[in-house]
Amino acid sequence: MPDLRTRTTDVLSAAGYAAGWRVAGRLPAGVAGRVFDAGAALAVRRDGPGVRRLRHNLRRARPDATPAELDALVAAGMRSYARYWREAFALPGLDPAAVHAAMHPHAHGVAGALAATRSGRGVVFALPHAGNWDLAGLYLLRELDRLGLEPALTTVVQRLRPEPLFRRFLAYRRALGFEVVTADDPRAAHRALTGRLRRGGVVCLVADRDLTGTGTGVTFLGGPARLPSGPARLARLTGAALHPAYPYFTDDAWGVEVGAPVPRGPGAVQHLADAFGDMIARRPWDWHMLQPVGTG
Repeated sequence: MPDLRTRTTDVLSAAGYAAGWRVAGRLPAGVAGRVFDAGAALAVRRDGPGVRRLRHNLRRARPDATPAELDALVAAGMRSYARYWREAFALPGLDPAAVHAAMHPHAHGVAGALAATRSGRGVVFALPHAGNWDLAGLYLLRELDRLGLEPALTTVVQRLRPEPLFRRFLAYRRALGFEVVTADDPRAAHRALTGRLRRGGVVCLVADRDLTGTGTGVTFLGGPARLPSGPARLARLTGAALHPAYPYFTDDAWGVEVGAPVPRGPGAVQHLADAFGDMIARRPWDWHMLQPVGTG
């Protein structure tokens, strides 16, 4: 049972997120941007565990960076991470049609990947923690509808503490139009994911960190790591196409890069790791990985 300190922290955390949802969407974009950028700069100066882990991960992505270049990359990475949260709080008030129009010129490979659904074949998009993955999902829904396909996708979320915060995030993503299942009910999640894919639908899964300890050992960004095997296993089980995808930010909009389909088979997770590594190396500042990803 959580102790008093844990419960107090949970309550304060939930209150902080609730305040963010109430306030961020009402602020002018320029004001909100300056506020969140200032928060990112403060986090970099404090150099807490998350920032230090981001530095370690970005060093893997850019091993030849000088100390000054790495400092600048960490600062840019934290600004990008802050932008994700600023947009997450403001997203319920955004116009989905406007988001789609702004993102469309920067969406590369999406239409080709979705072509599989025309023949009734499912598509799994595996992505790292990068850019604004919620907006990428929103773009996919609009694009499916534009192409005359069922505008539906399924994803999995990890349960957060405290429970009110988790329920708010769940409602938030479902309000965007996602079918959301929780990872703490593996059987229900498996049924939802395989059902969506067997109906020729779309599944989106974040796949750059193994949270269960059952992932596949790979080489990722030049070092050993374990990545989730779920996306590759789902593709093999259902015959779905498996594509790596990398959401990213532009100065005033958003983009997503979808890679070529990954061959199904024993090496699929390593193929994903290689694709993620290439995508991250091109835009490392938009990779929001403040947790361990490898063993070296």
